[in-house]
Amino acid sequence: MSKIRFNTIFIWLSLWFVTPAFAQEKYDLIIIGGGASGTSAGISAGRLGTKTLIIEQTVWLGGMLTSAGVSAIDGNHRLPSGIWGEFKAKLEDHYGGAEKLSTGWVSNTLFEPSVANKILQDVAKSVDALTVSFESEWKTADYSNNVWTVSFLHKGKLITVEAPMLIDATELGDVAASQGLSYRLGMDARDEIGESFAPVESNDIIQDLTYVVTLQDYGIGTDKTIPKPANYDSAEFACACAHSDPTTDLAATSDCDKMLNYGKLPNGKYMINWPNCGNDYYLNSIEMNPEDRKVALEAAKQATLRFTYYIQHELGYAHLGIAEDEYPTEDDLPMIPYHRESRRYYGLVDFTLPYVRTPYEAPNPLYRTGVVVGDYTIDHHHKKNPEAPAIDFIKIRVPSYNVPLGALIPKDYPALILAEKSISVSNIVNGATRLQPVVLGIGQAAGVLASVSIKEKLNLDEVSIREVQSVLLSQNAYLMPFIDMNPGDENFKAMQKIGLTGILKGEGVPYLWANQTWFYPGRLVTEYELVDGLRPLYPSLKDHWGASGDYLTGQRFQIFLEMIKPNTPLVEIAQAWKRRELGGEFTTEVKLNREQVSVLLDEILDPFSNEIDWKGYFEN
Repeated sequence: MSKIRFNTIFIWLSLWFVTPAFAQEKYDLIIIGGGASGTSAGISAGRLGTKTLIIEQTVWLGGMLTSAGVSAIDGNHRLPSGIWGEFKAKLEDHYGGAEKLSTGWVSNTLFEPSVANKILQDVAKSVDALTVSFESEWKTADYSNNVWTVSFLHKGKLITVEAPMLIDATELGDVAASQGLSYRLGMDARDEIGESFAPVESNDIIQDLTYVVTLQDYGIGTDKTIPKPANYDSAEFACACAHSDPTTDLAATSDCDKMLNYGKLPNGKYMINWPNCGNDYYLNSIEMNPEDRKVALEAAKQATLRFTYYIQHELGYAHLGIAEDEYPTEDDLPMIPYHRESRRYYGLVDFTLPYVRTPYEAPNPLYRTGVVVGDYTIDHHHKKNPEAPAIDFIKIRVPSYNVPLGALIPKDYPALILAEKSISVSNIVNGATRLQPVVLGIGQAAGVLASVSIKEKLNLDEVSIREVQSVLLSQNAYLMPFIDMNPGDENFKAMQKIGLTGILKGEGVPYLWANQTWFYPGRLVTEYELVDGLRPLYPSLKDHWGASGDYLTGQRFQIFLEMIKPNTPLVEIAQAWKRRELGGEFTTEVKLNREQVSVLLDEILDPFSNEIDWKGYFEN
């Protein structure tokens, strides 16, 4: 059976007791962890007027984007959703255009970690309701009488704060673990998780982590070779320059320049985050206490230094030295490692592979509850662990997808929201949801969910999914991963809303490293397509079989509307058409496309306002 872990190693937290240094300050929301999700959660909640505190251990915001040095974005290039889209635009402004970010072949968006940190801190400073406590290590989190009491050390002083809501945005889900919540760790068993690609038996194997290093080009002729690390053996990295696209069956070719240019950053810097005989490192430190983790992670750091020496000494790139001005650390390495996997808690719903591969045919219509989008392929790193089952994850072909809101809410636990990589997701699907734009989106959704819950004075499982989605739409977030629209489009929200009802469905396309779902706004709608999409919402159409495969005209549209909303004259539709500026004149003969139908349905019937449950079924 699946590994179910309970709070064991964190019992030591309950033993910590120190008299608070000063009086408790009260907040609406406390976020533990200022990584990618914690930062975006704080920004989105703060912008809604929620008095928010982020407790962050380092002096930076952004986590894997910045403090871990993973400054090459994986995916969502054509899905600039919400805070991710805002961050991307600010990077483009800083460097002078989108083309200036396309410096390495692994990504369309590469940047210097220090620049990203400054951008995120500037945005955070602009949010009046948001406070960030840097250099702060959380110690305890206790929930009693509908209030969280959190204590943390800040520069040697113990501070205690209170709030009715808390988000666990730690890298490894440590806060939820301290509350005794059960979780999965490692690979799921095939039959238990319902994924044919999973191993027959569960195990506790997680993905390799990476201690990234940022190198700087100091010019040909300069020797920046580091001292030879202990236990160095060039054989460890002998195949590092051999590479092939894992989405194909092509043979590997040896090209060391290509290996380095994988993560080439602006201003002559290089992100070294290389999986193939590189600096990936297998270490499962998730259930260790912080002190033991620190010791264990030193081995990963040493592996990266050995790889750095190999690049400089064996491959002849002595002019590429460790960047001396990138991180505020004594060794010039990132502050934290890149964790690809965390504890995965049990949520109100479980986001598994069927919901990614075939969202419209999956056991439940979870896509209707979506709050985050992603398009990257399922990407797992297991090359440094010979015990890992031989699963070709990258060839599990999927379209782009959306993450259900219920995956952020733990079962049977009030006022705690899951973020970062700790949401309720299968091990396989975590290979896609762990990536930077998705994690930023998870944080943004978590911040909105918290704010709605606090404002409405509702338990998390009582919150209106549609209200959370509406707020996210107002924050320029994608909720359906439709690649052929943009938040700047006049009718973006209407098409997103109709997509979330399932009345008009998208078409998913597994495509290279950037999967797709198309809405085709300009494509004509057939009568049958419309009526079949309306049936789940409107009982009057349940047994109506008078819709043909002909393209939908204005006259036929009016006939179908009257079956739902009697006395809907053509003039009302024409007025809605004009009000929403759909162009030209609405007539009985005009053939309607998907964008026009979306807008008219949104204006006249407002089907999106029909509430849904956590599995995506309409409540009425």
